[in-house]
Amino acid sequence: MSDQMDTEKQQASAWFRELRDQIVAAFEDLENSHSEGPFSGQEAGQFEVTETTRSSADGSDAGGGLMSVMRGGRVFEKVGVNISTVYGELGEPAQNAMAARKGLPGMKDDPRFWASGISLVAHMQNPHCPAVHMNTRMFWTPHGWWFGGGSDLNPCLEYDADTTHFHGVQKAHCDAHGEDHYPRLKAWADEYFYIPHRNRARGVGGIFLDDHNTGDWAGDFGFIQDIGKAFLPAFVPLVEKRRVDEFGEAEKDAQLVHRGLYVEYNLVYDRGTKFGLETGHDANAVLMSLPPMAKWV
Repeated sequence: MSDQMDTEKQQASAWFRELRDQIVAAFEDLENSHSEGPFSGQEAGQFEVTETTRSSADGSDAGGGLMSVMRGGRVFEKVGVNISTVYGELGEPAQNAMAARKGLPGMKDDPRFWASGISLVAHMQNPHCPAVHMNTRMFWTPHGWWFGGGSDLNPCLEYDADTTHFHGVQKAHCDAHGEDHYPRLKAWADEYFYIPHRNRARGVGGIFLDDHNTGDWAGDFGFIQDIGKAFLPAFVPLVEKRRVDEFGEAEKDAQLVHRGLYVEYNLVYDRGTKFGLETGHDANAVLMSLPPMAKWV
């Protein structure tokens, strides 16, 4: 591994930590400034921060991260903002998945890997506020490096203006790197976040990419940074607008049923969930995306 790649990996890991700090601060501001609406009488939520660890098969250190979770706040019913940097050797299931997806038949000969990223899922108190998911990451093996991630909006009560705003901010950040990116990444998200057994998407989409390597590490890193930078301006204005809306039992019931889609997708299809569990990362951190309450009809 070259010294340059070591430096680049450190830069990527530091950026994911910086983005995590920005998002946590913004979400705490939302909680503390929420002085009206259905949940204004509740105490503002606070993030509980826990260090996570990953152990290799022989028990040696294999990295870890921070799990930051807020529960039962005025705005957020449950939100997790996790970062991690893990490394070691991939087990056989993960080797096979990498070989099939990235075309790396030599994984068994040298199964070392390094991965760093941020993952966020927010489930809201008010059903008029959309749930949201975001993650960005860098993955390295001796065969190369790749970036991936994106964000998608998951409202139980859909508002066309909210969907337009969310996608518009994503597009503006993608267009800075080429106007061909947004249409491709939107279509990728529509396909990736689809639930086949329900014949529907889990939300109103967003952007998604994986295995991204143009050969220009700095350019690709700048692109993944801008995908992360798009998140707060795309999402926060929607919360500020909808968090004061009144609702009744019918809206809350719709929210709980819609959350069932999120559970089904993450446990059955999501590659990040499978990778985290297969590589021995902290199970609570991997499954923090699940909502506190959901229901099925």
